[in-house]
Amino acid sequence: MRIGIISDTHSYLDPSVFKYFSQCDELWHAGDIGTLDVLQQLEAFRPTMAVFGNIDGHEVRAASPEDLVFVREGKKILMTHIAGSPPRYNPRVRELIRTHQPDVLVCGHSHILKVQPDKANNLLFINPGAAGKHGFHKTKTLLRLEIQEGKIQNLEVVELGPRGQIN
Repeated sequence: MRIGIISDTHSYLDPSVFKYFSQCDELWHAGDIGTLDVLQQLEAFRPTMAVFGNIDGHEVRAASPEDLVFVREGKKILMTHIAGSPPRYNPRVRELIRTHQPDVLVCGHSHILKVQPDKANNLLFINPGAAGKHGFHKTKTLLRLEIQEGKIQNLEVVELGPRGQIN
């Protein structure tokens, strides 16, 4: 199963996302979607799992939960927008990790691309950075990966260009 992971679009969906996610079976958006239109474009393109972020208004919050827990190819995924990062998760996320014991934690918010094993919690921490044109990140990023028979493989970082560049 090929997965495209994106976060922090902040109401701007770079058109090249569709090219980079063209081979993906499913998309995961880790919050700060911005507008319902962005979510609807992704959902029309591929099946999409999404959580709302702190900048998201009523419409996006009505269409997506704060947290998602789901299984893909034998891996349990926990997705939320604001998590912190290993080993300093916020208290709410520490409790979610304790309760659900995910194999993978996907989050956004920091605008900092980071993929790191968290040995203390026996999970893989994934933050795809930010794909929108607002924020302090210098480069718009997203991730692609494959999950097959319980293994994550072929993880790729995709750079979409400078933050302020509109394609």
